[in-house]
Amino acid sequence: MVSVTGGRPGASPQKLERSRRPRHCPALLRRRRRRPEEAAASGQSRLELQTFREYGESWYRSHKGLESRFQPREPLARQPQVTAEARCRLVSWLIPVHRDLGYSFEALCLTVNILDRFLATTPVAADCFQLLGVTALLLACKQVEVHPPSVKQLLTLCCDAFSGQQLCNLECIVLHKLGFSLGAPTVCFFLEHFTRVRLEAPDADPGEAADAGILARAVAEISLADYAFTKYLPSLLAAASLGLADRLLRHRRPLDLRISGYQRRRLRDCMAELQLLVSLNAAALPLVLPAEVARKCLWLRSGD
Repeated sequence: MVSVTGGRPGASPQKLERSRRPRHCPALLRRRRRRPEEAAASGQSRLELQTFREYGESWYRSHKGLESRFQPREPLARQPQVTAEARCRLVSWLIPVHRDLGYSFEALCLTVNILDRFLATTPVAADCFQLLGVTALLLACKQVEVHPPSVKQLLTLCCDAFSGQQLCNLECIVLHKLGFSLGAPTVCFFLEHFTRVRLEAPDADPGEAADAGILARAVAEISLADYAFTKYLPSLLAAASLGLADRLLRHRRPLDLRISGYQRRRLRDCMAELQLLVSLNAAALPLVLPAEVARKCLWLRSGD
């Protein structure tokens, strides 16, 4: 069982009997500057569109063929101390942490994938579960971000409950257990792919596609924390999230879900679970949406 010792007395999540939540120091969260929106200027947009038209389908087939290999099967089955509730608390903590640090949704999806894949291979002690979470975040950001967080920064988020040596040791253990293979297909990739395909349709509505993509990403984000959704492949979760977003926003030209290759029954079942999740998070979901999209989601608050 993976465990660590030497954390400061009183700072370990295991001793927080009342809240049992990962600790962080909000005042010490250092916001990173996001990439300027100029990066999405017309010239680059045209280049991205041309690249998608040339390679998008082959990238999709490649990721679709790999996702089963990177999908953990019942990641908590071998965990005597880590529960679905503890996993939910940790991922729910990592979501605002990754956002405050300015990292991408791709980095968050990859973080959760690394976390679950490691949990599927190795029992983890409760007192180092938060350390595993920030270690997964570090590895994911090294994989997809230009400027990953520093070890000191991550330790500060944990109120220095762990040492740099402990984090580095766990990083090596995770890499070894996962065979140094971190490039997993994520729900973020499939959301972007399906949206690109949608925009290529002759009767595409760019406004509806943009709104559906934003809402679908928010829905997929909260699903990452729910253990019940670990059974769904990323491509299925992405298609169902977009389908649900179109339905909830009452779009006139919804995404044709047949492009996902899934049977209607499987999509319907996943969408039904996602809709239940949305209803349970009706008050909080609009808070993470842009104002212009949140205004179209008043039904979340009213329960319509």
